[in-house]
Amino acid sequence: MEKTCKSMSLLKLVEERASMKKKLDEQKQKQQLDSVPYLPKDCVSNILIRLPIESLQRSRFVCKPWYSIIKSPTFIRDNLHRAEKVLIFLSPVKRLSRWWDQDSDSGFPFHENPNTFSVESKVFELKSVHMLLQPLVNPTFKYAIKFMVLEDGKSTTRDYNATCMGRIRASCDGLIVVDNTLEKGELVIMNPVTRELNLLPLGTLYPSHDESYALVCCDAGGYKLVHLFRDESQFIGCEVLKIGEKSWRDIDGPSFGLIKWFGYDPVFAIGALHWVPEVDHSEYIVTMTIEDEKFHKIMLPKTSRFNDRIMEAYERLCFVTHEEMNEISIWVLGSVSEEAWTKTYTIAVGCIRDLIPLYFLRFKWELYFLDKDGSVFCFDFEDQHMKKVTTTEGCFKLANGEYTLHVNSLVSWQTIDIEE
Repeated sequence: MEKTCKSMSLLKLVEERASMKKKLDEQKQKQQLDSVPYLPKDCVSNILIRLPIESLQRSRFVCKPWYSIIKSPTFIRDNLHRAEKVLIFLSPVKRLSRWWDQDSDSGFPFHENPNTFSVESKVFELKSVHMLLQPLVNPTFKYAIKFMVLEDGKSTTRDYNATCMGRIRASCDGLIVVDNTLEKGELVIMNPVTRELNLLPLGTLYPSHDESYALVCCDAGGYKLVHLFRDESQFIGCEVLKIGEKSWRDIDGPSFGLIKWFGYDPVFAIGALHWVPEVDHSEYIVTMTIEDEKFHKIMLPKTSRFNDRIMEAYERLCFVTHEEMNEISIWVLGSVSEEAWTKTYTIAVGCIRDLIPLYFLRFKWELYFLDKDGSVFCFDFEDQHMKKVTTTEGCFKLANGEYTLHVNSLVSWQTIDIEE
């Protein structure tokens, strides 16, 4: 009996000590939490918005509050407004002996490393194909999707760790449109940063050299994909797809005569898309206003030559042209309705006849050029100095036509628009 009482007393003592330890631990934990300063949600968002896009992707999974902030439409919009321009391009990584890169062990087409995202592999999953495919497109290469950053006088090439077998057709707000090589004429819209991807409905099929694509953001919200193509009569037809809809809409193409060639990639500025209809000796541009989907003919201030370009700069349309042997002039068009160009600047130092304008930075007064050998030059408007951009080791050298202007963002074509 005495032993039983002693055992019960000992057990009670152990329980009391355990309970006391638990309370002490809870108090200590509470004190630690109280010592951490509280940061308002807006303050956390202001810190996160300054992180590089790669860090933001990882930061989403730190905690639920951070995930909620980074995934919010407001944060995505603000991040987009802070994003600087880059050049996105495809770099061959493998020559394909067959139409797919079959891994013999897995038995699954388009096998990639665990950290590499394959467009074709994702499309394969979306289509739920359970039989041997007989594709109409036979790609020769598998490409790595990369981008080049030009800043502080240096060029740096970075990798999305993503591959595809088709071409990049258009870019807007961080979204790109890529060929789906599993079905002729089909396109894919994706964000290479978030790796979100979806198939687009089939449109009119034409050879790639007889067509032009452009992806634009609408004032009313959402995105439109515009497709120009030359029909059998050599006139230009046009169709428009509102991303998210199931079919394309035919609209009237330009009615002011034949367009001999589509020239370079279209430029989106002042609420419209703009094409230079010929590579050399073009006297006007073809413009399509996005909201009413009407075409206009706007005369250029002078005849465009092979190394001249139109481009967007600070929410205006610019025409960068080689005036003289050692001069490059910049003309600005304020609006489609005015159709009046104003000469705003002349670069008279460090000019090279073969320099091709690439783009203006969004947040600095700098204009980048591409030389015929793949070298990049930068003109600083504040210092009035033209300098050659230093290429980092292993950096891909661009060639004319191998790049697309792009920004890295978290944008989705399904993102809910927020009113300013």
